[in-house]
Amino acid sequence: MMTTILAFLVTLGVLIVVHEYGHYRVAVACGVKVLRFSVGFGRVVWCRQSGPDGTEFVLSAIPLGGYVRMLDEREAPVAPHELERAFNRRPLWQRTAIVAAGPLANLALAIVLYAAAHWVGLDEPKAVLGSPIAQSPADRAGLRAGDWVRAWQDPQGQWHDIRAMTDLRWQITQAALERQPLDILVTDLQGQGRRQVRLPLDELQSADVDASLMRRIGLGGAYSEPVLGEVKAGGPAHQAGLKAGDRVLRVDGQGVPDAQVLRERIRAAVRDGRGRTQTWVVERQGRQLEFEVTPRVVQEGSGDAARSIGRIDAVPGLAPAMVTVRLGLVDGLAQGASRTWEMSALTVRMLGRMLIGEASVRNLSGPLTIADYAGQSVNQGLAYYLGFLAMVSVSLGVLNLLPLPMLDGGHLMYYIFEGVTGRPVSDLWLARLQRGGVAVLLMMMSVALFNDVARL
Repeated sequence: MMTTILAFLVTLGVLIVVHEYGHYRVAVACGVKVLRFSVGFGRVVWCRQSGPDGTEFVLSAIPLGGYVRMLDEREAPVAPHELERAFNRRPLWQRTAIVAAGPLANLALAIVLYAAAHWVGLDEPKAVLGSPIAQSPADRAGLRAGDWVRAWQDPQGQWHDIRAMTDLRWQITQAALERQPLDILVTDLQGQGRRQVRLPLDELQSADVDASLMRRIGLGGAYSEPVLGEVKAGGPAHQAGLKAGDRVLRVDGQGVPDAQVLRERIRAAVRDGRGRTQTWVVERQGRQLEFEVTPRVVQEGSGDAARSIGRIDAVPGLAPAMVTVRLGLVDGLAQGASRTWEMSALTVRMLGRMLIGEASVRNLSGPLTIADYAGQSVNQGLAYYLGFLAMVSVSLGVLNLLPLPMLDGGHLMYYIFEGVTGRPVSDLWLARLQRGGVAVLLMMMSVALFNDVARL
């Protein structure tokens, strides 16, 4: 819990400081006087100022945002000798640059963070597939347990390498959002038997693109060999005579292609509230042995969603094969820029689809989910945390560019109006738009918080 809280605070701190520093740096470059640079809102808990005319740097009690307060006649009277340093007196292009600098700073940070993650090196599951769900799009396409996905084809017919499972999931998400089929090149585990497979992602609806997308397609986790790991003393597996290292060949006469199928067979071994005895055939030191295994029954879920499942108190399957994805200086920066652009475009498309009802609002996440993922990524290592930080930085940059009052994008919208008409938005309309913007933001925050609670 402490790791999660600290990771969340570091994440917010880094992203807020970079965002506000973008505003601050460009404001100073344009000759605008910056009165306060605040990380957080509410009561000031720490303050530093170099002199009476210098910027006041503060740390506030509520670390869920920040702000840069500039000299502005619309907020307080300005002394005549300082009018040239007031934000509202600067040319339109300078005001636009100052407002846009915050989101652009987040996007620039994302490029560096994605690059740094690839410089450090990411240990990711190899793009070897587990058993597809029966009658799913992946199953109907002909994918099988142990298929190694080597490349994907773009709409222009060019093939691109798949380095790890993360690459595959990214391309599947992109194609599903566009409702286009995805052609992939697969081989067996030894790299033989190359064949082309088309995933019919055009059959999906845009609303299906959420956290359950892979299961809807029929793809679970990465391939894991059906070999038992640790066997708990006194559990059903131990009582049956099973040992760590046993390779499961058949359960009740049916073949076991991978650990995913083995787990499903164990979970399903319940009849009338009691564990159903299964006949297992395993390979141990070159010999085939037969065992009678009776899983114990546990309850999964609660309320109407509760159901009985089987457990054998052993780890069913080896860890998936991993591959280290590491890039050089230039390639890492190129990958960082590419991934930042792709993630930005994906975020905009997803928000647009949610707005018109073509994508599920379940994709909105709030602070609880961010905190949970921050803690998980820290536990996985530096490269994963950098990648997570980059993803949140992209989201913050893109969301701040939305044309909503209270956000940077709303101010940019005002400046576009001023540039087209030659006059600023009236105070009356500013007030109306401000109230509307607050209502929209509160609604989005409520949905995001509801999704957080539902997920956790």
